[in-house]
Amino acid sequence: MPPKIDKQALIAALHARLAARYEALVASQKSAQAGATHGETKQEHAKDMRAVEQQYLARGLAERAETLRDAVAVLASLDARDFDEHEPVHAGGLVGLVDEDDRALVYLLAPAGGGETIDAGGVTVTVVTPQSPLGASLLGANVGAELEIEIGAKRRSVVVEWLR
Repeated sequence: MPPKIDKQALIAALHARLAARYEALVASQKSAQAGATHGETKQEHAKDMRAVEQQYLARGLAERAETLRDAVAVLASLDARDFDEHEPVHAGGLVGLVDEDDRALVYLLAPAGGGETIDAGGVTVTVVTPQSPLGASLLGANVGAELEIEIGAKRRSVVVEWLR
């Protein structure tokens, strides 16, 4: 029996977490960019690299912010409906697994936010993306399927118990 998890609230929490991270990253990027053009970073001699280093930092932060912005946008359109247990696992699926030690594992297969863990009413939900090895293993599986997955450095046998 699947635990009571509000999938819409779970996706909203993930979205809010990534959006906050995006805002913080944009602020850091703007600060680095301002530092790169500030008068105190003006090159004083041929080997003075302060301005160049600030420019590299600002560009790297801008690229990370752009990736995170795209992830936030994709999550905003993620299908939060409950899936029928006869459907195969796909993006937006909340999947319950049981491993060989009878431990319950709960994953949200999402297009972004991989690696995040969210507490959903006392249940720890781990976000995986279809690009990750675990997400790729889950993608297309049906309830009742036995899978060999990698969790950390260990290979484990799991059974897909439920899908929502």
